[in-house]
Amino acid sequence: MKCSKQTAKSSKKMKFSNRRELDENHNNSLVECFRQKRVSCSDSVTEFAYKKKRVRILTENQREVREDCQGPVVYWMYRDQRVQDNWAFLYAQRLALKLELPLCVCFCLLPKYLHTTLRHYKFMLTGLEEVSEECEDLNVSFHLLKGPPHQSLVEFLKDVDAATVVCDFSPLRLPLQWLEEIKEVLPTTIPFIQIDAHNVVPVWVASQKQEYAARTIRNKLNSKLEEYLTEFPPLIKHKYSNRKPSTKVNWKSIYNTLKCLKTVDEVSDVKPGYKNACRQLLEFCQNRLKLFHDKRNDPNIDALSGLSPWFNFGQISIQRCILEIKTYEHNFKDAVAAFCEEAIVRRELADNFCFYNENYDSFEGLQDWSRKTLNEHRKDQRSPCYSLEEFEQARTHDDLWNSAQLQLMREGKMHGFLRMYWAKKILEWSKSPEDALEFSLLLNDRYSLDGTDPNGYVGCMWSIGGIHDQGWAERKIFGKIRYMNYQGCKRKFDVAAFVARYGGVAHIKK
Repeated sequence: MKCSKQTAKSSKKMKFSNRRELDENHNNSLVECFRQKRVSCSDSVTEFAYKKKRVRILTENQREVREDCQGPVVYWMYRDQRVQDNWAFLYAQRLALKLELPLCVCFCLLPKYLHTTLRHYKFMLTGLEEVSEECEDLNVSFHLLKGPPHQSLVEFLKDVDAATVVCDFSPLRLPLQWLEEIKEVLPTTIPFIQIDAHNVVPVWVASQKQEYAARTIRNKLNSKLEEYLTEFPPLIKHKYSNRKPSTKVNWKSIYNTLKCLKTVDEVSDVKPGYKNACRQLLEFCQNRLKLFHDKRNDPNIDALSGLSPWFNFGQISIQRCILEIKTYEHNFKDAVAAFCEEAIVRRELADNFCFYNENYDSFEGLQDWSRKTLNEHRKDQRSPCYSLEEFEQARTHDDLWNSAQLQLMREGKMHGFLRMYWAKKILEWSKSPEDALEFSLLLNDRYSLDGTDPNGYVGCMWSIGGIHDQGWAERKIFGKIRYMNYQGCKRKFDVAAFVARYGGVAHIKK
């Protein structure tokens, strides 16, 4: 009997091992499939019809490179932390190959960034380690620089006598501030070029103004997809070597230099890097895409892609994921259409809002009608009214809200439908709309792996301030802001099952 049990255990272990090996092979096949698609598209970016509308030259001198310079083309990577399927990296190699110059990549590491925590830094740094290894394989030197870009990057550019510097794009306040600070101290001879490598349609091409809602930007984006939603050429092994070798990075020692909040640690089930992003994409396409259209608003059903952490850190191209998901269109037409609506229209609407509205995360950034209605109800009694600490500790009277907060803290994510409910209840239970925005953004940025991202800012601004929405029936506290309540959630999904899963308990405020 003992022998039989041992045999059964061994057999079970072998089956599990074979399953893991099969999953790994499937994932590797997807990575290889993407490689082959790039090669089939073009031999290299020099043979590819690169769309110059993706490019903005930020310096007054509109040249792409310095004349008679033998220094490298430098790609300053910050938002799009990947090698392949990266329009900024591809453009940098295009310039370098055309002029027979070396190519190198820089990343400027700050010891603290807004509300990011050790959870975010571990995800990012592990992904960057993968980037550095891939760069080495491609004869591209990788340099992890310490300190703000206007100091560390500019010093590096001078040290290597850079021919030009190319960067990717973020619509957020601090990265935009970095650009201005760099331009102030950058030698006038060095061109400074920006590429929107994050959006399918570059934000400045999609629209030249802040859009009112999804309906006003949808046709602008969809009409340009034939031009911009294309296959990528490959980034190839670079022909010209750098005189300055890659910086030797002690990745483990970096954590000692961080000044972020370290009590919020990594989520063990969410593995960073491009290969793991491909695994997540494959699992979604094979197992969950068929559920996406009908079930994506049910928090008890695993129907979402779960790709937002990798999107946020740019570890996989959103455009690559869309191209792959569209290959399932003949089987799951409605699901693919729904995914594209969220991944293109809604996501790029968020970038549009943050780019054209400098107050994208504050009460001042709301539309006139929503500021007016919230002001009219500013003195309405809030009962109960919670502090930031009570929200963070999931100590409200609402077991569903508490369970959603616990999911955020444990898993580094919150289901999209519940994030709306979560933020609206923070409005209902806070002293003011300003407090509600501050609390929701801080908690989202502190715990969510897709925090400090345009989607997060717009999600909270939509829930609390009606951005990209319309006025609804007027009620206490909310005014004309769209309302959500516990009973409405019960009509949508099994609330008791979700609460049982995360263990949220109602706390009576004394």
